[in-house]
Amino acid sequence: MNHPPHSARGVALVLLAAMLWGSTGTAQSLAPATLSPYWVGALRLVIATAFFALLALGRRLPAAAWPWARIALAGSCIAAYNLCFFAGVKLSGVALGTALAIGSGPIWAGLLQTWQQRRWPAPLWWLGMLLSVAGGAAMALGQGASLHLDASGLALCLGAGLAYASYTLVNKQLVLQLGPTRANLAVFGMAALLALPLAWLLGGALGGALQAGPAAWAVVLFLGLVSTGLAYGLFSSGLRHISGATGVTLALAEPVTAFLLALWVVGEPQQWPAWLGLGLVLAGLLLVVGAELRPAASLPGTGALRRP
Repeated sequence: MNHPPHSARGVALVLLAAMLWGSTGTAQSLAPATLSPYWVGALRLVIATAFFALLALGRRLPAAAWPWARIALAGSCIAAYNLCFFAGVKLSGVALGTALAIGSGPIWAGLLQTWQQRRWPAPLWWLGMLLSVAGGAAMALGQGASLHLDASGLALCLGAGLAYASYTLVNKQLVLQLGPTRANLAVFGMAALLALPLAWLLGGALGGALQAGPAAWAVVLFLGLVSTGLAYGLFSSGLRHISGATGVTLALAEPVTAFLLALWVVGEPQQWPAWLGLGLVLAGLLLVVGAELRPAASLPGTGALRRP
């Protein structure tokens, strides 16, 4: 059972990570149109790997066995998330694709954690999660954009949510075993090795070759160092003190940050459903935080599931 002060620290770290993730869309909007999003996804993984390698050089890490099976699984999930998300959004549209990918993550995480631990999360957690997911969908779909109901796109976006939820649950185990820096170095190194050849195959009209000038590299460096390296470092550190399902749900603070940046920095007008969604996300996150900070013994409905 997590001690409430430790849980509060984990909540704060994950929320800060989500705020950094929320800057991704605004940063990408500043990149030249000729830079493929597949290369953006792959290069930020490479830069994040270098970031974690530098952190590892600056400290003495205890010797530990490398759980390569889990590392390969977590790295594959990160690479799959990048591929499924970009491809799904391209087929389904930004609004619907983002809503499905980000919104389905907490639901997948709750179901996977229930299956893994044979224990239901508290009813307060489920209520907060569902409110946040509904709010995130309202924010994404409240832009007045037309919807493209493409079956392949919907499946890819749901697959992105599943990949992210799976990564989080596996990464929590890696962090507890190896520590945040070592775990992230291994996972992102594996993900970069998988993503680079995919970026070359899918990355552009000229055989997928990378075409990036100084402006593009500035955006990619920001995405790799800040919204990926630093953000995932904070996220992994936070997972040491909270459950994986709660970590995925708190990451819904990402669209809140993206919403505010789009409003204040980009100047995009927002319709009333988006504002309603913002309120639902914030209310849901408060409920999830409350469920995480309450002692587990006092929570109703957290009994173990019966094994079949």
